[in-house]
Amino acid sequence: MTDRSDQESGQDIQEWTVEADFAKERIDKYIADSMEGVSRSQVQIWIGDGQVTVNGSQVKSNYKLAAGDKIELVVPEVAAVEILPENIPLEVVYEDSSVIVVNKQRGLVVHPAPGHASGTLVNALMYHCHDLSGINGELRPGIVHRIDKDTSGLLMAAKNDKAHASLAAQLKDHSVNRRYIALVHGHVQHDQGTIDAPIGRDAHDRKMFTVTERNSKHAVTHFSVMERLGDYTLLELKLETGRTHQIRVHMKFIGHSLVGDPMYGRSKGVKMNGQALHAATLGFVHPDSGETLEFNAPLPQDMEDVLASLRSR
Repeated sequence: MTDRSDQESGQDIQEWTVEADFAKERIDKYIADSMEGVSRSQVQIWIGDGQVTVNGSQVKSNYKLAAGDKIELVVPEVAAVEILPENIPLEVVYEDSSVIVVNKQRGLVVHPAPGHASGTLVNALMYHCHDLSGINGELRPGIVHRIDKDTSGLLMAAKNDKAHASLAAQLKDHSVNRRYIALVHGHVQHDQGTIDAPIGRDAHDRKMFTVTERNSKHAVTHFSVMERLGDYTLLELKLETGRTHQIRVHMKFIGHSLVGDPMYGRSKGVKMNGQALHAATLGFVHPDSGETLEFNAPLPQDMEDVLASLRSR
């Protein structure tokens, strides 16, 4: 998938070239599975409104795809969507006139999506800050990077466009220090290592990601063992790149999926409500002062409880 903006109209345009694995799949299902936070019914509305073309022609929602089809979706502007401030509990780790760093609780979605405009971190930030950068549009004000809904931990947001541009550039050149703590299944033998494996959409389930050479992006995760707990291992992981579900996919790839991961994990063993993954460290250069800042957030109580139980065995 490619994502581009039309410079004259400012429209968001999504493009796909259909692979043979998805021949004969309905176009509404294909697009919904390819876009995070977009429902199939929303895609059907877009198709009915003529926002979707295949090989340059409009189609119906039940159109069956063929290998090589070129799909283009012009995503309607979201200016009419009103994202409202909400008094959602927010643990602020650091804040000044340009940047805010929060320790996100597990279960909180980072930003609104079409058809889901409330109960997110963005709604909470709007209530708390009143001033957020507008670079990412009305659905994602201030958001420079994301962590998954069921991943807890540190996340930075920008209060103005200058700060946003600086933080985004640091993420792009991999200078932001992002370290995670994860509890995984199995006994990780090596004390430390690097997983260098490209990540792309799963050919059989486009809501998932996997290690693949096809339509993939370079992805690198470094890990080191913090503690071995019988059939489980506590790891510290450092992201060199920031792909969707990167840690979860890479750990599954090496045979050590995250405890509690509902998508990539195992159904047996220790139970958690969401994956045992915590963004513990976040370091970056302040956009205004040039000072290097680094923050640490303790493990959430549910992970501490699981670790205490494993240590007592």
